[in-house]
Amino acid sequence: MNSQSYDAIVIGSGHNALITAAYLARAGWSVVILERNDRPGGLVRTDELTLPGFRHDTYSTAHPLFVAGPAYADLGPELTELGLEYRNTRYPTGISLSSGESAVLSTDPDENIAEADRLAPGDGAALAKLLEDFEPMAGPIFGLFGADLTDPASAKIILGLLHDSDGGHSEFAHLFTRTARDLLEQRFRSPVLRGMLAPWAVHLGRGPDDANSALWTILVLLALTGAGMPIPAGGSERLVDALVGLIRRHGGVVGCDRQVDKIVVRHGRAVGVVTSDGDVVHATRAVVASVNPDQLYLKLLAHEPAVVPPLIRRQASEYRYGRGCVQVHLALSEPPRFADDRLARVGQPHLGGGLDATSKAINEAARGLLPAEPTISFDTPSTLDPSRCPPGKSIARLQLLEVPCVVRGDAAGEIAVGADGWTESVKNAFADRVIEQAGRHAPNLPRAILDRHVIGPDDLARFNPNCGPGDPYGGSHDLSQSYTFRPLPGQPSHRSTVPNVYLVGAATWPGHGVNGCSGYIVARQLLNR
Repeated sequence: MNSQSYDAIVIGSGHNALITAAYLARAGWSVVILERNDRPGGLVRTDELTLPGFRHDTYSTAHPLFVAGPAYADLGPELTELGLEYRNTRYPTGISLSSGESAVLSTDPDENIAEADRLAPGDGAALAKLLEDFEPMAGPIFGLFGADLTDPASAKIILGLLHDSDGGHSEFAHLFTRTARDLLEQRFRSPVLRGMLAPWAVHLGRGPDDANSALWTILVLLALTGAGMPIPAGGSERLVDALVGLIRRHGGVVGCDRQVDKIVVRHGRAVGVVTSDGDVVHATRAVVASVNPDQLYLKLLAHEPAVVPPLIRRQASEYRYGRGCVQVHLALSEPPRFADDRLARVGQPHLGGGLDATSKAINEAARGLLPAEPTISFDTPSTLDPSRCPPGKSIARLQLLEVPCVVRGDAAGEIAVGADGWTESVKNAFADRVIEQAGRHAPNLPRAILDRHVIGPDDLARFNPNCGPGDPYGGSHDLSQSYTFRPLPGQPSHRSTVPNVYLVGAATWPGHGVNGCSGYIVARQLLNR
């Protein structure tokens, strides 16, 4: 690979980077991907983390946003040819409350209305009205997920959403600023329904009391009821396998254990990269970097001060990371059993205390504390895909998104946290708490555990620089670092200060999650130039 030349170099191999490379390779560009880890995929990875034959999605798992997005619409048929197969469920999410109450969300709108009315008479009509009120906005909003927000066409759509025909602020503008709590408590009487919807704001990097979280609660509701909770048969990494197969089919090159240390710029344009082992790889047309802006401007372009204005360098140094994540992967002797047997068929239910408990745990995490009662995002992929484990057995993942990247103490006062923060002892003590709490919802769970594997923010930080100190979402998604403030206020797009260097990934619009949209946006920009 030394001194070779390609039309485009792609730094990193997260799914967005692979999507950009796939489009370019299909269009006849010569493309090389340089990945620092042992295999491509970034946080889309499947491993035998516990026992032989038990295949766990190490980081991300379900792909509803990708399946509903523009990249899959284009590439889906070829990815299917290459072995990608999605399994889905009628029930994408649900809730099991500490009080013993439960509910599920279906892909059938009538079933959801009936479920809401079961929880509180009148909430079914309120749910239908919420979706009816939002319906005129849905098309333009979802259309923006595949567009550069700084493009004039996008700006026109955004202005149309924010203003009504009389020049005042629209209903959408009001909704845009609201919290999920405000929306849910105003619209619904049932604490169960509120508790089922509120945690999904956390999956989008926002707390239920954060401004703008109401919008994302509705968007997730629409995505889940429309696309369900699809998972790739064989593991999340099958998406990566298919994308890599597509790239190679069209002549692209994928190189692993190839860390890029710098982007080389001449006469204001990127002309190649230098790897950690000293190889120089030339780019004749573009460099696409699946990195965060702090890495781009303070590392990859640190030696090129002429192309990084002081304002951008300062903003890159101030790029903020959000909460961390703990995942407890379980190998089970049998599937979990719930009092509400529908929960066994739900893609990703939550187990916890409801809206207030989620809010409390978010606040504890913000203060650097392990939450006393975290909201558990619970999934058992082997229910839909028995190939993930031996016959009769099960795998489960307990995901905790209300944890600090830097832990300083325990809200319950039970776990000793020292100066070293996320030690193995702290992670395992917290995992014990989470499993005990999950056992209140699925009583057979603790005794069914054959083995477990715990991943904490420290593990994320070591595995992927895009996670910073352990943020799985590639940077805080609060309002001041979202939309056209992303990735940086002074450079709010997928373009960089170097004209032919582009950014993809969670640091760019539309943010984190397996959605493929930033890869799609950058591919369109490059192919339309």
